[in-house]
Parts: sequence; C-alpha cells; structure tokens
Amino acid sequence: MFKLTVCLLTFNSERLLDEVIPPLMRVADEIIVVDSGSTDNTLTICQKYGLSPVHNKYRMHGEQMNIAINLASHDWVLCMDSDEILDERTIQFIQTLKAGVEPSPQHGWRITRHWYVLGEEIRTIYPVSSPDYPVRLFNRHHARFNLRPVDDQVEGNTQTFRIEGHVRHDTFWSLHEVFSKLNSYTTRLVKYKKIRPSLGRGVISAIGAFFKWYLFSGAWRKGKVGAVTGLYATLYSFLKYFKAWYFHDSQKRVVAEKRSDSRQM
Repeated sequence: MFKLTVCLLTFNSERLLDEVIPPLMRVADEIIVVDSGSTDNTLTICQKYGLSPVHNKYRMHGEQMNIAINLASHDWVLCMDSDEILDERTIQFIQTLKAGVEPSPQHGWRITRHWYVLGEEIRTIYPVSSPDYPVRLFNRHHARFNLRPVDDQVEGNTQTFRIEGHVRHDTFWSLHEVFSKLNSYTTRLVKYKKIRPSLGRGVISAIGAFFKWYLFSGAWRKGKVGAVTGLYATLYSFLKYFKAWYFHDSQKRVVAEKRSDSRQM
C-alpha cells in the first residue's frame, strides 16, 4: 500500500473545478494546488474543499507541474490539469493500485485522455489524436516533466502501464479560448524553441496541416467543431513560422539601428 499526492494546476478554472476536485479527493492522500494567478472564483472553490493553492507565475506547463511535484509529501504523484475529469473506472483502478503492493519506483501509469472541444468529443486536435495516453502517475524521485515550451511529457520511467477507464479533457470550451491558446502556445514555442524563420515554410506547413488535420483526419465530418480544429491546426502551423520570421526580422532591424547609431557617435 502506498500514499498518493495529487498535483493540480489551476488558472481561472472555476468552470469545471466542482467536477474535477471531488474525483481527485477519492484517490488522493494529499492535494497540492499550484495556481498561476486566478482572478475568478478558483481560489474560493479550492478553499471550499479545504485546499490552499500555492501561487506561482506561469512560464511553462512542465515547469509548473514540477513545482507542484516538489511540494508533494509523498513519493507517488498523480499530475492533473483543471480541465481533466476522472471517470469512475479510473478512480477504482487507482484505489486498487494504491491498496496493493507498492510498485517499482521506475514504473509509471498512463491515463486514457479523451479530448473535447466546444463540448464535443473530437478525434484529433493538433498535434495529437484523441484519445492520447500521457504518463500522469509516477514516482517523483524517478520521473519529472520535461521543459518543452508546449506538449511537454513525463520523462524518466523505464516501464509504463495504462490505467483503466478514461479522463475527459474538456478543453477549448469557447472560440475565445481556442484563439487565446493558439496565440499563447505559438508565442511560447517561438520564445523557447529555435524555429527556422520562413514565411514560405509557414505557408507550406499550413497547407499540409489543413489536409492532414482537417481533410484526411475526417474532422470535416464534425461540422462546426471540425472546422474549428482544422482551422486551429492550420493557423498553428503557419503562426509558429510567421512569428519566428517576424521576431527575427525585428531583431535584425534593432541590430542595424544600433550599428547605425554607433557609427554616428
């Protein structure tokens, strides 16, 4: 038998917290909440369940998760976001796992995560298919989240298993959130990862993404929601190159202006 700390990240998460927290309380011996500056009722809802969020300014998802992991009292952690809801089979599997012999610290467990966009389950959302199977339950002394600017993953396990049941990932619940995350993800990607600045590559990548993630994936069958996920993939593929080109061009102009100023002095 072993004890489990749930690590939960929040930011303006009032929409789903009353669905997210109760299932987590059924599997957790401790819940660590790291909040990145909520201005809605997130903190009040957490306090209703006896939770005291720790504030940390957000830079990257993996970094935020690792901060929560470092605050855990127990070696085994379950890492969740505030738009992910455990179903009954997942809860029962984790409870049974905890009640048994403590596993090897090199083992980890993957959740089965079904993605929902605008309230509908979808088959693809760039750059993953739904469901996907991220590692979320592991021993904190043998695994950590990597620091990719987007699409981070847990690294360090030597063997992973799948948790029965599934998790509802209720993301992109409005058009505003779709475009807000599209903007923040691509900006973060360009800031922390070297992307070749090229408008031509951006156009070619966007055309390829449209065919792959809208037509070939069958997203067009989902009507308006499919159009949204297809547009998201197309714009994401273009914007990462466009922003790299824009920032690179801006830096070149700044350098040129500094050289010009130095010559005039």
